[in-house]
Amino acid sequence: MKIRTPATDLLGIDLPIVQAGMSWASSASALPLAVSSAGGLGVVAAGPMRLPDLSRVLDEVEHGTDRPFAVNLPLYRRGADEVMDLLVARRPRVLIASQGGPRRYLSRFRDVGTICLHVVTGVEHAVKAAEAGVDGLVVVGAEAGGHPAPNQVSTLVVVRAVAAAVPQLPVIASGGFADGAGLAAALALGAGAVQFGTRFLLSAEANVHRAYQESVLRAGIDGTRLVGRDLGPVRALANEFVERMVKLEENGADLEARRAEFTRSTLRMAAHEGDVVHGKVEAGQSAGLIDSILPAGQIVRLLAEEYAATLGRLPQPE
Repeated sequence: MKIRTPATDLLGIDLPIVQAGMSWASSASALPLAVSSAGGLGVVAAGPMRLPDLSRVLDEVEHGTDRPFAVNLPLYRRGADEVMDLLVARRPRVLIASQGGPRRYLSRFRDVGTICLHVVTGVEHAVKAAEAGVDGLVVVGAEAGGHPAPNQVSTLVVVRAVAAAVPQLPVIASGGFADGAGLAAALALGAGAVQFGTRFLLSAEANVHRAYQESVLRAGIDGTRLVGRDLGPVRALANEFVERMVKLEENGADLEARRAEFTRSTLRMAAHEGDVVHGKVEAGQSAGLIDSILPAGQIVRLLAEEYAATLGRLPQPE
């Protein structure tokens, strides 16, 4: 099956399905390789990776498929400039950059032919990224896991607003999507593809501790909280860390007290070590829509099949 949109044309993929660049979960080759091989866009998450590990994973994905894949780079990470040096030398087909401005990287990657997508959470930054010359946008709403929009505007609203503000750019919608019905909804809003995070977090190839996956699998749609106001907020499952942060925020604790608690807990604790009590168990609200851990290639195929079935159920004008 193929579903053609401006985003699939830009990226050279068969289906408008993008696997989110999730630290640890896709900081290895298995998940992005499976998604790209199935016709979507797999994404290597460079955020927590050392340079030798990143180079090795890029080799593994390049040798494992001839289909396009992307690298996600959070620009705030320590050593981001060194990572950019490595990536420019590797000439990735697609770069997805987040947590920073596009002018920092754009000319270097455009010079080597890389397609540059920039992550935004609102219209203002979308317009600025478009003016800077990016090739497309990943638009993240409040439902997303990890680092969603701090203003808590929903994906339904922000994607529609950005698509109207920068109609010349392909938009990839992110936050709250778990199935083919969500894919159909996003395309109806004006997006050209959907980025799925939590759905691929719950895949057989995700490079995370089983305890992390089981916690997310048990979660309902109301099982996450957005915490870390003024600190780069994260959406994570409710646990002891989240409860402590909520209490500090509700009691009006000063910034440094909140920062100390916020930085004491890490995603690594949950995703790599399996500490789902004290770690940041990052996940989106769509966790409550997912009831199975499946191979990533099967997830891609199901999303496409569900999309087609959704279109068939929609009422037609008389």
